[in-house]
Amino acid sequence: MAGRRGLVAGVLVVGLVLTGCTDVAAETAPSPSTTGGPSSTSASTPTGTPTSGPTGTPTADPTSTPSTTPTGNPTTTPTTKPTTPPTTKPPVKVNYALEVEKRLAAYGYPVGDVDGDITKRARQALCAWRETNGLPISRGPLTTADVRSVLSATKRPIPTKETGIYVNKTCQVLYQVVNNTYRRIVWVSTGAAGYETPNRTGKVWRKWGGAHESSLYPDAYMYDSIYFLKDRPGIALHGSRVNSLIKTYPASHRCIRVMRPQIHRIFDETPIGTKVQVYGEYEG
Repeated sequence: MAGRRGLVAGVLVVGLVLTGCTDVAAETAPSPSTTGGPSSTSASTPTGTPTSGPTGTPTADPTSTPSTTPTGNPTTTPTTKPTTPPTTKPPVKVNYALEVEKRLAAYGYPVGDVDGDITKRARQALCAWRETNGLPISRGPLTTADVRSVLSATKRPIPTKETGIYVNKTCQVLYQVVNNTYRRIVWVSTGAAGYETPNRTGKVWRKWGGAHESSLYPDAYMYDSIYFLKDRPGIALHGSRVNSLIKTYPASHRCIRVMRPQIHRIFDETPIGTKVQVYGEYEG
């Protein structure tokens, strides 16, 4: 009996000792102030567990990876496409000289090569245009007034002269007028200095077809001659051996040189008695 009591007492003592170890460990753990060692509380704090900030709000651990999940619905701003300005084409550059030459040639004014180059030949045609359209007569260069006049025209001008042949020495051109129309406008070369073709009005009194040698100048051949001054019987409209003798300036010996084959057609279409008038002055 005594042995059983002693066993019970021993069990109780062991139980009190074990229980007391746990309590003593919790209550008698050394504090930093008494031991100077690290705080057991901070050492036991698990890594990655959020701590409380000054206001008690949990603060994220700086070592944790930030979440990539959006915290709210993002506001979608509509993207406005930039307005593309309309493409502006550069203005088309107009070659007015070329356009003028085209129109003059279409109306029967002799310009030579239609290439936009206002040559001396083209100036003869331009001079004729000025005369037939009431503009100041000259062989000067193309002007703004000329461009406006030529390009605004819708038809060939109507002559105010009666049927006949008219030679303008300023322009060095001949007009063949038939029934209120300009049948032909052609280049001519009148008498050179010292051999000027007189400004006169006459009538065709003789026609000599084909080629013949001049009675005044040996080896000077005349083609399809039209004589129009009886008191100056040697003066005539005629073609020359080569067209290169019909210059852009006065170059003959008083006669009026005309391009071939134009003179041949004028010869055929001009009856005896047709009016012929020479006027103007050439200024070199």
